[in-house]
Amino acid sequence: MFTGIVEETGTVRRLEERPNLAVLSVEAGKVFVDTELGASIAVDGVCLTVTGHDGSGLTFDVMWETLRATTLGKLKAGDRVNLERAVRADGRLDGHIVSGHVDRIETLKERVTRENYLELRFSLDNSIARYLAPKGSVTVNGVSLTVGEVSVGEFSVYIIPATEKHTNLGALPEGHPVNIEVDILARYIERQMAK
Repeated sequence: MFTGIVEETGTVRRLEERPNLAVLSVEAGKVFVDTELGASIAVDGVCLTVTGHDGSGLTFDVMWETLRATTLGKLKAGDRVNLERAVRADGRLDGHIVSGHVDRIETLKERVTRENYLELRFSLDNSIARYLAPKGSVTVNGVSLTVGEVSVGEFSVYIIPATEKHTNLGALPEGHPVNIEVDILARYIERQMAK
């Protein structure tokens, strides 16, 4: 489990295709500390298992289904990815509960920039629209955010300067795909209400 509070951005070294999977290598600093083989790390919001590490980087085996269902299959050397270690049971729960299981890939439709203000407007497929509500939670590339407006085919979030600076959302160009995870509590509420 994660909280959507990104610890750092790492740099992709390579994404190497192998039979039935790919091996992702990411240069990291902060998340490398105390990370052991088998640990869970959210990479752009996707929960991956650490399969190797060296002095400054981590490697992950990424199954083809994960490559298909997330933006990880599009990564290239030099790309920046948001990184977060799994939350500790004795730690603070900032952000919101994030599983690292991506619901959909959506696209950044528009950036609205003003002084100390960044609004990002994303596409929104009907299959997940019912889970988003103004002032609710959403995860975009692993970043816990508050939903701004929701309309047909679109939702927005507002990015504070610290988030803009310390995640890959600040430099995200229009038209770029992102990983979206809806608030898991909304899914559980829907399931209970259906009964």
